[in-house]
Amino acid sequence: MAKPYKNKINRIRSFALSLIFIGVIIMYVGIFFRSNQILMLIFMILGVFSILGSTVIYAWIGMLSTKAVQVVCPSCGKPTKMLGRADMCGHCREPLTLDPTLEGKEFDERYNKKSSQE
Repeated sequence: MAKPYKNKINRIRSFALSLIFIGVIIMYVGIFFRSNQILMLIFMILGVFSILGSTVIYAWIGMLSTKAVQVVCPSCGKPTKMLGRADMCGHCREPLTLDPTLEGKEFDERYNKKSSQE
């Protein structure tokens, strides 16, 4: 069974949040190597890079979110933001589209790829 598809903005934000936790865990592992300062330093730097990467992703998705089209979900009535031709509602996971050629079709992630637009 395939995993349920989520809203693109929420999925990217979840990835950025996981990078923060991964960075903290990497730095915590570095504490176990206190006797070898070089190895400890490597783990600390990798953890900081993970957290900095998360910061960059949060900034990027924030800027992308300001350009996203805001629509009202016909199912739950709440406003949500859409990226691409087809996306899911961020609240109830209802498939949404702004493309009239996709209305009534089964939702597929490939609708947002360049090859499927032809």
